[in-house]
Amino acid sequence: MKDRMVEKGKWPCGVCKKGVGNNSILCHGCKKWIHKRCSGVKGSLRNASQSFICRCCKIDRPITDEFSTDLHLDIGTVASLAKVDKFCYLGDMLDADGGCDSALTARVKICKEKVL
Repeated sequence: MKDRMVEKGKWPCGVCKKGVGNNSILCHGCKKWIHKRCSGVKGSLRNASQSFICRCCKIDRPITDEFSTDLHLDIGTVASLAKVDKFCYLGDMLDADGGCDSALTARVKICKEKVL
């Protein structure tokens, strides 16, 4: 529990978790304000504000598109995963959108097969 930083203030910094003031920049990844000293930006913050991504987002957030996700592993390798609409896990169907339609359809189908 000692390793976790506790957020402080009304607007905690996305990197150091301490409250930010006027000299900060908005991260377009996590939508949190970042101190200039935590941002790594050299010079004016105005020049970097359009597309700034904090160092936490660059490390933690995977690169995604509509068809695949890159999974960054601790060992320095990247595994690419394909996106699917539904899949079977331990005999249960799971939908990508979190719905239960596929699971219900699969269970009804299994019941019909056992009855017949």
